[in-house]
Amino acid sequence: MASTAVSNNTVNHIEEEEEIVRPIANFFPSLWGDCFLSFSIENQAEQKYAQEIEPLKEQTKSMLLATGMKLAETLNLIDVIERLGIAYHFEKEIDEILDRICNENSNFEGDVYNEDLCTCTLQFRLLRQNGEFLDGNGRLKESLASDVLGLLSLYEASHVRSHGEDILADALAFSITHLESAAPHLNSPLKEQVMHALEKSLHKGIPRIEIQFFISAIYDKQETKNDMLLRFAKLDYNLLQMLHKQELAEVSRWWKDLNFVNTLPYARDRVVECYFWALGIYYEPQYSQARVMLVKTIAMISIVDDTYDAYGTVEELSIYTDVIQRWDIKEIGRLPDYMKISYKALLDLYETMKRKCLAMEDLMLFITQKKDYNIEVKWFIEGHAPPAFEYLRNAFVTTTYYYLATTSYLGIKYAKEQEFEWLLKNPKILEGCVTICRVIDDTATYEVEKDRGQLSTVIECYMRDYNVSTKEAIAKFQEMGEAGWKDINEGMLRPTPISMEFLSRILNLAQLVDVTYKHNEDGYTHPEKFIKPHIIAMVVDSFKI
Repeated sequence: MASTAVSNNTVNHIEEEEEIVRPIANFFPSLWGDCFLSFSIENQAEQKYAQEIEPLKEQTKSMLLATGMKLAETLNLIDVIERLGIAYHFEKEIDEILDRICNENSNFEGDVYNEDLCTCTLQFRLLRQNGEFLDGNGRLKESLASDVLGLLSLYEASHVRSHGEDILADALAFSITHLESAAPHLNSPLKEQVMHALEKSLHKGIPRIEIQFFISAIYDKQETKNDMLLRFAKLDYNLLQMLHKQELAEVSRWWKDLNFVNTLPYARDRVVECYFWALGIYYEPQYSQARVMLVKTIAMISIVDDTYDAYGTVEELSIYTDVIQRWDIKEIGRLPDYMKISYKALLDLYETMKRKCLAMEDLMLFITQKKDYNIEVKWFIEGHAPPAFEYLRNAFVTTTYYYLATTSYLGIKYAKEQEFEWLLKNPKILEGCVTICRVIDDTATYEVEKDRGQLSTVIECYMRDYNVSTKEAIAKFQEMGEAGWKDINEGMLRPTPISMEFLSRILNLAQLVDVTYKHNEDGYTHPEKFIKPHIIAMVVDSFKI
């Protein structure tokens, strides 16, 4: 859909009333067409990969459990296994090893920590505790500047800092300065690794993207690589990719059957990008059902979002909001024809989810958000600019991240009532994630919304309330985003209220928005520049074996 103009084929679905002024957004059509509609799995290749992986898995497990390894060797092995994307096979073993290291070296004591920056910072990042490396004045030693691998490890470790850890803020600035200075003079593949890290830290990157980059651009080119681990990683990546292609084909067929491209041409056609988001939240095979469920949910959120932001009038949306809150097919007659389409699709989707634990509580959260969507629409259409604090209070809900976090748990096999009850209390780690999403999204879409004549953007409201420039307002929002990351890092410190399996979903959501809206670009609405290459790498291109 190159524009939101309504074709003759859709006259029956959307009333053409020239006197109605609609906030039309003119979204670009899908980049993908029908290319993911079908996928024929290569059974022989799948079986071959699976058979070859088993002995490689046993060899890797033996390496992990081998006795007599030095601390640095153990940490580096775990780091490589995680970066290659095969750590999910050894979660129990890795947890036990790190627990033992934490108990034996909790204070980072010993001569090794006075000499080996890489080992100390790697241990800190893996265990999330405090390190040393200070001079007599409490500052980072300048002599560390020549250790590029150590600086790179220090840089990555500094991104897992929480509130009050000023030394890690200093470490970030210190490592960035010296890495930027050293990068032009480095040889491959270390140069590529440093440049990639400066562009996107490991902690804030989408795991599957980072895995693909590490295998192809870094580890495959290292002289010290372990060929067995490398082959294991490539086989495993390709095998998982076959599953991902099957899932994408399934959701693509579901989306095509809904026919929103023709019946709701005002909305973004982004089901492939929705799958990219679901894959960013969990890529492992045990989450297949969860991914399919989540991508359908994200796609429907997108349709509803565009109905509020890019087509509906105040009067129509007031009815739409009320009907959604009632959640009854008998109410559908109150809606304009085009709204009936999305409402019916919503009911059908959640009919398939109603057997999941606490699905109704999750649904109520979604329904509550419709009120907040409607508030934003009225502000936009009526030209009302609320106080910044009021805007933010409403905008935190309309990020849909409270809802996505809850929905991401529905397909997890081991999800119990306690995980959902904990989420419904809006814990600080979730609030941090929502904050990151809100401020990054708002700064990325500010210029577009301004060009559309939207006076009630949060940036505009903040500039007016505090009499600051656009630059100062955006800097303040970036500061809020960094505080959100610290909340997430703090929320993942042990002991945790729920398992890391569930906390990781919140971290993954934050990573997704950080990547999708990188450089103040709306990568979801305009995926061609940043998101398209990632999708191709993740679900199209496989490794040569």
